[in-house]
Amino acid sequence: MSFFQGFIKHFKKRSDLFLLISLLCLIVALINPSIPINQSRYNYLLIADISQSMNTEDMKINQKTVSRLDYIKHIMRRMIDDLPCGSKVGIGMFAGVSVSATYSPIEVCENFSNIATTIEKLDWRATWSGNTRIRESTVNLARLIRSFPESAQVVFFTDGEEAPKLHAFNTRNLEQFQGGKDWLFVGIGSDVGTPIPKFDNKNQLIGYWANESFALQPGIAQISESNIGTRNNSVANGTNDRYLSKLDEEYLQKLADEIGGYYINGNSYKAIKKVMKKQPPAWKAPDQFYLQPLFSLLALIFFIARFVSKMSFQVFLKRFEK
Repeated sequence: MSFFQGFIKHFKKRSDLFLLISLLCLIVALINPSIPINQSRYNYLLIADISQSMNTEDMKINQKTVSRLDYIKHIMRRMIDDLPCGSKVGIGMFAGVSVSATYSPIEVCENFSNIATTIEKLDWRATWSGNTRIRESTVNLARLIRSFPESAQVVFFTDGEEAPKLHAFNTRNLEQFQGGKDWLFVGIGSDVGTPIPKFDNKNQLIGYWANESFALQPGIAQISESNIGTRNNSVANGTNDRYLSKLDEEYLQKLADEIGGYYINGNSYKAIKKVMKKQPPAWKAPDQFYLQPLFSLLALIFFIARFVSKMSFQVFLKRFEK
């Protein structure tokens, strides 16, 4: 029994060591040391195209046909529901050649109600221009983001329809543009041509936009300051006169490639979220990683190990004696 007596004596010393380590870990936990780290910050500017083509009803929510703008609002609400606390979100509106932000990105959990209300109140009547020049807006959008106190990643919802149509004289060269890296364009609309409804200022349907509203006029007059991108007020009388709007995926994909961004069809929310995960954080901020939880856990583990191991050897010793 001398061998086992020595072994048990050694084990008792070791179990006391567990208790000592547990006490040391507890002391360190009370001090709560930390190490410096860079914390990723996810800030988003969610932009809705509010031009009149977004009133086109060719999207589905729970098998119900809705307008493109209503579908965008539905997706935005799902996004803010899913974003973790600490993320920041701003809501923007696009029309003409520029993007207007309702506010710079704010923390999503503390301001959830305000953000949801902003999304709900997105309306085509807030538009400040009758034209739609997505390509031209990229430069203004980059300038807007630079004015924010913190940078933000862009998620831009649009049907990709340029009005007036692009040609050699009104197509901005984006070869030197570097502000759109990792922006995400989300295509909204179907590939089946659908007429664009025309509403009055009380949101009452009064007809549909005519083909001639989007027709290009030849010559320099098309790009003059007086009428650049302006649609006339004609309303189609019959189905043959109506302008048929549809999602221009090819153009949006090309635009995204030109500026180093991403494009995804907006039909699938899961697909949108998957691409958003590819977007790098808007910026990295210095932070502290506190070690109190780690040392508290270690103290508990060594404390339990001391008694569990001691009991196990006592049971083993009794069995051996039998």
